[in-house]
Amino acid sequence: MKYLIVGLGNIGDEYAHTRHNIGFDVVSAFAKDQGAEWSEERYGSVAEVKMRGHILKLLKPNTYMNLSGKAVNYWMQQEKIPLENLLVIVDDLAIPFGSLRLKGKGSDGGHNGLKNINALLNTQNYARIRFGLGNEFRQGGQVDFVIGKWTEEEKPLLEERIKVAVEMIKSFVAIGLQLTMTQYNNK
Repeated sequence: MKYLIVGLGNIGDEYAHTRHNIGFDVVSAFAKDQGAEWSEERYGSVAEVKMRGHILKLLKPNTYMNLSGKAVNYWMQQEKIPLENLLVIVDDLAIPFGSLRLKGKGSDGGHNGLKNINALLNTQNYARIRFGLGNEFRQGGQVDFVIGKWTEEEKPLLEERIKVAVEMIKSFVAIGLQLTMTQYNNK
């Protein structure tokens, strides 16, 4: 069985390790944990992991956030991956910093990457790990906050939460969506 594990982010050094690129950072940490190597392929950086008899395609789209659906749709078609085996890791301003929420479906919540995926897949019914950024920014400062770098105060918790997100990916593949939600949500 095949899975597509997608970390959302923007390409380019100016976006590296920003809050908006937490999806890239989580998928990169998972690839490193599994000893996977990245290669540049159509619509993104791709790595492959074999785990518990499953093949996991890891994807960091190079289409920029607002066109993430183009890469997701292409790789789902290319690898013949069913919708229930798609997992997207995404940043979320609506939940506190460091909070992790696995959902089996949902709206885009104003996130342009999810909005594009929803439009191109023609559904909102796919799993996503929402990585909380919090909303500690001044009014009108949302964009600068989201594309800003993590603070020194945030970094220790950030590293720990990325490790938890990596474990959530493993759990999603090993025991499925519902049991992983029960085990990890609100912890």
